[in-house]
Amino acid sequence: MPRGPVFQHNSQSLGASYFRIMAKASLSLTMPSLFVLLLSSFGSGGMWLVHGQKIWCVAKPSSDATTLLNNINYACSEVNCSVLLNECFPCFYPDNLMSHASIAMNLYYQMKKGIGGTCDFKNSALMVVTDPSYGNCTYPFK
Repeated sequence: MPRGPVFQHNSQSLGASYFRIMAKASLSLTMPSLFVLLLSSFGSGGMWLVHGQKIWCVAKPSSDATTLLNNINYACSEVNCSVLLNECFPCFYPDNLMSHASIAMNLYYQMKKGIGGTCDFKNSALMVVTDPSYGNCTYPFK
């Protein structure tokens, strides 16, 4: 049964608080460090990761407001996004689409990756190896 949007945002602006997340990786040529991190993208969009590498899914900063809102509504129709709907939760702030989309997209990815869920969202998502958690807001990792 189709449902209406679970999240609506009144602002047309994404605000100045974009998530600026850089997937930082350092890789030396020693054998032990090869086990620490190997993150490689190629033309087909696939990724190769060292087994056990922690990955989070966040919104691309270049995404427009409509795309972010669509991502929030899709993700929150599939998983519990109550952390976005209540000002009492630490992940509610900053109250902007970029932040809310990143949290919703990560919740979806973490809950669904084991059963085929991806971090793509029509090419509007990034997989990052740097934990995007901030303050009291913890991005889940499964």
